[in-house]
Amino acid sequence: MPLPQFDLHGELPEGVYRAPLAEVLARFGHGTPHRQRATVRLVRVFDLAQATGKLLRFVIFGSYVTAKAEPHDVDIILVLRDDFTEHDYDADAFPVFDHLRAQRELGCSLFAIRPAFIFGDSVDEFVAHWQIKRDLSRHGIVEVIWETEQ
Repeated sequence: MPLPQFDLHGELPEGVYRAPLAEVLARFGHGTPHRQRATVRLVRVFDLAQATGKLLRFVIFGSYVTAKAEPHDVDIILVLRDDFTEHDYDADAFPVFDHLRAQRELGCSLFAIRPAFIFGDSVDEFVAHWQIKRDLSRHGIVEVIWETEQ
């Protein structure tokens, strides 16, 4: 199922939409140079996180998945397997697992979590929570799926 059209506010309707990375990039990865730079950052984070072999879910939220010509940055949630430890990976991957370093070095707002650390909610509930905006309204977010999940 393709990603839905934007609403009147230039956002995806409420929901967690699942799509392969190629579809996400086709929909959100072009336009202004600012958006194109954000896309390069998103792909870099995806590649680094997936290379760990521990990535369970990759969720994109915030202004990147809107109609804004110049999204603020790329907001990403990484859900990693419980047996993940950042000490198992080389220095290139480290910024992916540290929020402040990800902002500084990768230009992304990144949140990495393991299911064991999600208290009181399921992983699905945790992911769905990120639809809530600062004004407490909701908008859609996108979860990247692997081609084999279609």
